[in-house]
Amino acid sequence: MTLTLAGGLVATALDPVMVVEADIAIEGDRIDAVASSLPRNGSVLDCSGCMVIPGNVNAHTHLYAALARGMPYRLAPPANFIEILQRVWWRLDRALDEPSIRASALVGAMEAALAGTTTVVDHHASPGAIDGSLDVIAGAVEEVGLRSILSYEVTDRDGLERAAAGIDENRRFLGRVGRWPLSRGMVGAHASFTLSEESLAACADLSRGSGAGIHIHVAEDLADQADSEMRFGVPVMQRLADAGALTGEPLLAHCVYLSPDEVILLRGSGAIVAHNARSNMNNGVGRAMVQVLGALVALGTDGIGSDMFAESQAAYWREREENLFAAPTETLGRLARGGALAGRVFGEPALGTIAPGAPADAVVLEARAPVPITEGSFGGHWMFGATAAHVRDVVVAGEVIVRSRRLTRVDQDEVAAKAAVEAGRLWERMDDIPPHRFEPMGR
Repeated sequence: MTLTLAGGLVATALDPVMVVEADIAIEGDRIDAVASSLPRNGSVLDCSGCMVIPGNVNAHTHLYAALARGMPYRLAPPANFIEILQRVWWRLDRALDEPSIRASALVGAMEAALAGTTTVVDHHASPGAIDGSLDVIAGAVEEVGLRSILSYEVTDRDGLERAAAGIDENRRFLGRVGRWPLSRGMVGAHASFTLSEESLAACADLSRGSGAGIHIHVAEDLADQADSEMRFGVPVMQRLADAGALTGEPLLAHCVYLSPDEVILLRGSGAIVAHNARSNMNNGVGRAMVQVLGALVALGTDGIGSDMFAESQAAYWREREENLFAAPTETLGRLARGGALAGRVFGEPALGTIAPGAPADAVVLEARAPVPITEGSFGGHWMFGATAAHVRDVVVAGEVIVRSRRLTRVDQDEVAAKAAVEAGRLWERMDDIPPHRFEPMGR
């Protein structure tokens, strides 16, 4: 099938920003040409007066959080990060079953697509429904039409049997990922402070054997560092390195509390750091040292939706609060790094760009800008003008999955209605689940 995105202003890349007026010819799942006045063969999407950008990538999220919005809370308010986990998220994940996993993945993917996010990197946990959970998520996300990179969060906090089941789920999914053309896998692990030596070693072994990188939370809170120092006598990054967990291009979420030596170790590992500015602010844990980490940083939401316009703007303003020399182009580079992450997992180096031969993932923004949009003004326009409300059309792998602000593959009103029912059932189950008793060492 041939599809032409005609007459738009095209940002062919975000790092560095490159802007041209051009048509985009798509053949099958690939971009065939980007040039002026291409032949209008096959289907034509009129992009006159619109901006076309590469699809956004959410480099770290938890799709199950889609059903937590507005969730009633009846316990004593959490006073710190660990209590947030014990009283909120570790109760929610224990309440998940297959219907609620599917509903959250569908509504999360739906909202991502409507916000112009074409790839989600999900970190999943459902200790009461582990086996097959990644297939449920892959099927739901692919039903909407998005790409996904999935992993199950291995942890010892719910016992050795469930830790082993989590490893098996990662192994099983990695072994059959070809069933889902738009999905790939990584090896999920929660965080150092909930992992025994045996479980971390098993994750590292699976990563080496499969060639898939580990996706893990690192030093999101000082409790992670305190636990590692008390149990193993080394900081978190050194513990991961000693276990062989920093091979295979890992994805490290947060990295808020790293020492200078750990930063050096990180730089030599080939890892990408997922910075989640809004989540960090919400949990009161601080933020990654984005200027120090430089080109290692991508952007994620950590489950606060998949609107990467809002996330990138929050990350930019949070950085500007402390560093007036921070530039919009640096944040755009971090957003583009999510595309590079997805590209290496999918084996598609050009993913995240609009160029001949690249996977055909693109977003059409409809908004009459009150200022000229050039390569020089693009960063300022993005940070101070672009919103998910401007997303008109979304193309993934050459297929229009959002047309005129409506999903084409699923009924978005039906998805939302069913999700509301499942959310109510999930919340009822949570009422019977007490705060988690797991405690890191050194608290």
